[in-house]
Amino acid sequence: MAYNVAVAGATGAVGREMLQTLAERNFPVKNVHALASKGSVGREVSYGEDKELTVESLDQFDFSKVDIALFSAGGDVSKAIAPKAGAAGAIVIDNSSAFRMDEDVPLIVPEVNGHVLDAFLKEKNHRNIIANPNCSTAQLVVALKPLHELFTIKRVVVSTYQAVSGAGKAAMDELFNQTRGVYVNEPVRPENFTKEIAFNVIPHIDKFMDDGFTKEEWKMTAETKKILDPAIDLVAHCVRVPVFIGHSEAVFIECEKPMDENKARDALRQAEGVVVVDHRADEGYVTPKECAGEDAVYISRLRQDPTHKGGLVFWCVSDNLRKGAALNSVQIAEELVKRGL
Repeated sequence: MAYNVAVAGATGAVGREMLQTLAERNFPVKNVHALASKGSVGREVSYGEDKELTVESLDQFDFSKVDIALFSAGGDVSKAIAPKAGAAGAIVIDNSSAFRMDEDVPLIVPEVNGHVLDAFLKEKNHRNIIANPNCSTAQLVVALKPLHELFTIKRVVVSTYQAVSGAGKAAMDELFNQTRGVYVNEPVRPENFTKEIAFNVIPHIDKFMDDGFTKEEWKMTAETKKILDPAIDLVAHCVRVPVFIGHSEAVFIECEKPMDENKARDALRQAEGVVVVDHRADEGYVTPKECAGEDAVYISRLRQDPTHKGGLVFWCVSDNLRKGAALNSVQIAEELVKRGL
C-alpha cells in the first residue's frame, strides 16, 4: 500500500531533510506535497535524486488529501494548523514543541517507545497528532534505553554541545558569516544568538525559566520522563557550539544496580539505532563532524564512574537534523505503517 504524504516547512533545513529521508528510505509514497508559507509558494525543492516538487501553500492546503503530514514549520504554525490537519483525517507527526507535553499526544522515539503507537492507532477519538521530541532528547533516550533495561537508571547528568542547525538555516548562515567576518575584520552582529557564535560557545539555548534553567534544559528532563520512565531524574546544561551539524552530549548516569562496563558495552552494541565506536586511543571516538549525514546515535568514551557503584560515563553524538528531527519523524511514519495504518 502507498500513502499520500505532506511535508510542512519543506523549504527549511529539517523539511528538506524530511523529503530526502523519505526518498532515501523508500517510504511507500503515492504522492508527496511540499508545503510552506505563501512567500515560498512556487519554489522547487528536491525529492530524491532526480525529482523536484513545487511548493504549495500550507495555509490553503486540503489535508484530507493526505494520510500523513510531517510538520517542521515552527511551534506557532503547528498550533494553528496541525489540529486542523488532524481533524481532516491526516496523522500529523509534529517536530515542534507545541504538543510534546500534552497528555493525549504521544511523544515517540521508535527505538524506545514505538509500542505506544498501537494504542494510538486503536483509539478512534484522538487528535491525530504525534509529537517528535527535542533533538537533544531523541539521541539521548536511544542511548539510555538499553542501559535502563539492564541497570535501572535513577539519575542522569548531561551536558550538551549543540550545533547551530538546531536553531535553523538562519543560525547556520550566521555562523558562516561571522566566521568569514572574523577573517576579513568585519564587525560581528549577533542576530539569531545572544552573543557571537563564531569561535565561541554560548551556555544558553531557548528562554530562561524562573529557576535559572533554560527551557531547552527543562525539555530534556520532561521529555525523557515521558518517553522513557517518569522515575528517572535528569539535570541538563545545554550549550550552543560553533558546529554546523551534529549534537554532542557528555552523559553521566547513576543506576540502581551495580554497573558492569562490559555488559553495558554489549547492550549498547546490540541496541537498535546505536553504534559503539570506542577505542582508547587517538581518534578512537566519533565527533559531530563525523556523524553528519548518518542515521545512528554514536557512543564513545564509555567508562565506569569510579565515584558511584552504579555509575557510567559516555560521549554521545548524532546528526540533529536526522535522528534529532527528520529521520525520527519518518521512522514514526514507518512504525505507523508497520503497525497497521
